[in-house]
Amino acid sequence: MKPRGRSRVSNGSATFLDEVDGRSILARRYRDILRQLVSDIGGDPSEAQSIIAKRSATIAVWCELAEARLAKGEDLNIVEFTTATNALRRLLFDLGIKRVPRDITPPSVASYIARLNEEGA
Repeated sequence: MKPRGRSRVSNGSATFLDEVDGRSILARRYRDILRQLVSDIGGDPSEAQSIIAKRSATIAVWCELAEARLAKGEDLNIVEFTTATNALRRLLFDLGIKRVPRDITPPSVASYIARLNEEGA
């Protein structure tokens, strides 16, 4: 008897299970977010990181849909939305994505002129 292989989702050839049309706008947005999350953690996630990234992408898409409905004037269930955003924050924290502050200290005049000279050369 032939051993069973890994699923298409497990081996990376599919993002979704067979019943899901991966061409929809939501599916494409999900994949975009998932790719960016994987990139943000270095591009080679463990299975646990993959699971957390997938759940994070799912919640992020859900929140974007809720925000779009709000923008169209529809009601927003603030309890559901707050629960989802808090869950997303915790998942992203577990994933290790942290905001890194940018250095916004202006350069000294001397270093600015040196950089301009290097770019002009």
